[in-house]
Amino acid sequence: MTESEIIEFVSGFPGVVTQTIEENSEAPEVAWGDTFFFYDPEGTLETHPRQPFATIIIKDYPDWDTFSDLNRPGVFRLNIAVGRATLQRLAGDGSEVDYTAEDRVLPHPKYAAQGWIAIVNPGEQARPLLTEAHARAVARHRPRKTS
Repeated sequence: MTESEIIEFVSGFPGVVTQTIEENSEAPEVAWGDTFFFYDPEGTLETHPRQPFATIIIKDYPDWDTFSDLNRPGVFRLNIAVGRATLQRLAGDGSEVDYTAEDRVLPHPKYAAQGWIAIVNPGEQARPLLTEAHARAVARHRPRKTS
């Protein structure tokens, strides 16, 4: 799947807000070009920030996350909050992981403990995982009142 295909697929889920960080935005420069997917059916994300349920990262974050060597041409990483049980079933304990391997479900190099997986240049196996992550976000959602 390409970045555009993932964005189109996930953006089609009900209640999803997709944010691709633009250059010269208030976000840190290192995040420019990255995409974040939130479940926000009330449209209160701006006033009540939430955690994303999936992200697309297009480059290394120096001094933080360079595990997948995302600065290679044509490489990006899809990160998905699938929960600890699904993470364990799909990716194991994370010992001896090649985080640069493409189209493989891996424990996220930084957020595996929170139930996140990572897939460098994912294939079609990402679709059911994204669908599951959206369903988890819906189930965990607690509406926030606007003031």
